[in-house]
Amino acid sequence: MALIVAFGNPVYDDITTPYVTTGGRVLSGCSTNGCLALTHLGHQTALVGGVGPDYHQRFLEDMQRYQVSTYLQPSVQTGGFRLIYDVCGDRTLDLLGQADVITLVPDVCTSAAAIIIGPILQETPLSLIERIRSISAAPLLLDPQGLLRCIGADGRVEHVANPDMHAIASLCTVVKANEVEAHVMTGVDPRQEPGIAVQRVRALGCQIAIVTLAELGSVIDDGVRQYHIPAYATLARDSTGAGDTYMAGFLHAYLHNPDDLFVAGCTGAATASIWIEHTGPDAPVTMAEVLRRTAVLVSQYRDGGLR
Repeated sequence: MALIVAFGNPVYDDITTPYVTTGGRVLSGCSTNGCLALTHLGHQTALVGGVGPDYHQRFLEDMQRYQVSTYLQPSVQTGGFRLIYDVCGDRTLDLLGQADVITLVPDVCTSAAAIIIGPILQETPLSLIERIRSISAAPLLLDPQGLLRCIGADGRVEHVANPDMHAIASLCTVVKANEVEAHVMTGVDPRQEPGIAVQRVRALGCQIAIVTLAELGSVIDDGVRQYHIPAYATLARDSTGAGDTYMAGFLHAYLHNPDDLFVAGCTGAATASIWIEHTGPDAPVTMAEVLRRTAVLVSQYRDGGLR
């Protein structure tokens, strides 16, 4: 059982889609969702982040129930967003709360098989990632979403370039960005030129770049070749956490065989497909179903996946 440590503040979000509504705030967050999925896939996980007194007890109870270890630092408040999705899958994010910048780097990082950096809103600066890298040689996987966000005057999330992104990416084994984030980072529209977009993400300095494209799948670049990964066709009732759980599935397969990035990508797509069929943290991700969906993708698409 591999230990995976994830850095990123947990959030409690209020989510509305054309299919479901949470009816209040539910546990979420990039690193949190990754830990939940990885625990379902048989890994030991630990989450490093901050929560405020408003959700402290509820969060501890949630993490105990989901069997995720925690390394918490105090915060003035707990983070969260109000997410509203339209019929096209586009969403708005309005700020409900923001936790503090993470400064804690626990010793457990020295024994981690991999470390995820999954910020929600600017809580994992370059200085923190440098400290993590200084004590661990484990693969470092970055989801840059929270590093590319700011809050506008109306309280709504906006996307902006991060001047430290090149330095941060250079410390990472994998950088996984969605289409909006990849566009902000590279200036290339991934839906129009996915190969160029992922190539430019990798040029920031990471070893492996991934760009996810929702129903169009994803593309992976390791500097030698590109892999085009199909999406597993399903109804996305709530796409919150799709990229987070793609990363979890990818990492699970990558740790098993780092040389087969096509299977790793398909495992990521399979894991995310289960998550988006549900809403909130209780999606029934199981190893058996992830393997079944991965096998479907691999058998149907492997010959077309390599570029």
